[in-house]
Amino acid sequence: MKIVVCMKQVPAGTKVDIDPETGAMKRMSGDTRTNPYDLFALETALALREKTGGTVTVLTMGPPQAETMMKDAYAMGADDAVILSDRKFAGADVLATSYALSQAIHVLGGADLIICGRQTTDGDTAQVGPAIAEHMHIPHAAWVAEILDADDKSIRVRQDLVSVSQVSEIPYPCLITVDKDICVPRLPSYLLKKKTAGRQVRIMSFADMPDQDLSRYGLVGSPTSVERMFAPPEIEKQVYLEGDAEQKTEQLFEILTKKKII
Repeated sequence: MKIVVCMKQVPAGTKVDIDPETGAMKRMSGDTRTNPYDLFALETALALREKTGGTVTVLTMGPPQAETMMKDAYAMGADDAVILSDRKFAGADVLATSYALSQAIHVLGGADLIICGRQTTDGDTAQVGPAIAEHMHIPHAAWVAEILDADDKSIRVRQDLVSVSQVSEIPYPCLITVDKDICVPRLPSYLLKKKTAGRQVRIMSFADMPDQDLSRYGLVGSPTSVERMFAPPEIEKQVYLEGDAEQKTEQLFEILTKKKII
């Protein structure tokens, strides 16, 4: 089975730089880490490879320093890694990002199964995975909580969809997005890290894309944009209550009474 795992580097903390003109995040600044949900996607892929055979290719779109994340993926067991990097991809929203990734997967020769994390911790849209499937005209299942079975023709999964659970059997090629409860990601192996130290990470650019229509990529190809960014105004400061439980209760009652909450 040929499996492609889509991953992303996200800010490691709350301090991020935003371009004041475009409203896009500056990916070159600040500390980064692998999107946590994508580690579950990679572990799912590696476990499926152990069961069915095949290969696992990790794909990301971002700046060249994403190579660090890809090297970690090698140390976990990935067979191949590709970074989709070009200034023409900068400022992409969900639609443009998913289209670029779908084009890259075509360049890689397609895939039997594409696995994405449920969402990213910076955008939180949970839409890139399903959008990739729509661009590629393949079936998909989101919010997968368990792989029930997989063979050379299809995969059977359980989806947790807020208030209901659903079992779906999907023929290949297809795409799934996985939730954090699906597995426990393995740690990078020191032996694999040494073994794969010289393994190259492939860089793919706009010139490699089958569709050379610039209007479908990056900021130009993004129908959504950030109109304005600002810090929310400080309405009230924290109030600290002192004294024993009875005194704090009286103080709290007085505050709530003044605010006409009770």
